[in-house]
Amino acid sequence: HRRGRLVSNSASYAQKNALKPWLKQQWCIPKADAEFVCRMEDVLDLYEEPDDPKRPRVCFDERPCQLLGDVREPLPPKPGRLEREDYEYSRKGVCNLFVYVDPFTGWRHVEATQRRTKRDFARCMQRLVDEFLPDAEVIRVVLDNLSTHKPSALYELLPPDQARRILRKLQFHYTPKHASWLNIAEVEISVLSRQCLRRRIPNIDALQREVHAWQQPRNTQSTVVDWRFTTDDARGSLKTLYPPIME
Repeated sequence: HRRGRLVSNSASYAQKNALKPWLKQQWCIPKADAEFVCRMEDVLDLYEEPDDPKRPRVCFDERPCQLLGDVREPLPPKPGRLEREDYEYSRKGVCNLFVYVDPFTGWRHVEATQRRTKRDFARCMQRLVDEFLPDAEVIRVVLDNLSTHKPSALYELLPPDQARRILRKLQFHYTPKHASWLNIAEVEISVLSRQCLRRRIPNIDALQREVHAWQQPRNTQSTVVDWRFTTDDARGSLKTLYPPIME
């Protein structure tokens, strides 16, 4: 009986680990080189620094958002029955959400826009400096390598003196290519998507109201992100990404 149980477990293990060449899984496969490691450690070192109100750390990212409307009026909920909506819906277009988050103090801001061009990015950086954190001496911004995330975008929106004034207060820290998971803003976007966006939202005004209602209690409660992955952790668990030392 015991032997039979071992055989059964062995067969189950073999079946679980059998090759399945007809299946594929999408995976982020980074290019392991010194540039990747340098950017990764730069971001991780930034996360390990102590809080400094004069030099805040802000993670910035964006996500597209599809707008959907109801074709038929949903049936309201009743005792013992959930709200019912028809499976058919109407497409209302696509817009964009910009997300700013200071994961260590628990502040975030989500902004709905029609587009995500270089000028839109420049406006976000202008708001970050002039409206959200005007008393900061320098703002360390973590962001990915999207083609619109360029400091030069400020010069396409503002006069040169204004663009330079804003850039003097910004310090950009870019995540490595194929490593946007290092941007804590993606953690916040994941929470936003699960808690707020899994519903039909018909227009950009309604979307802005929804995300504002979602962010307000999180800001009031100063909900932080408990980031624990450090540079030392990376040198251990991701050591295969480090280039060999050339003699």
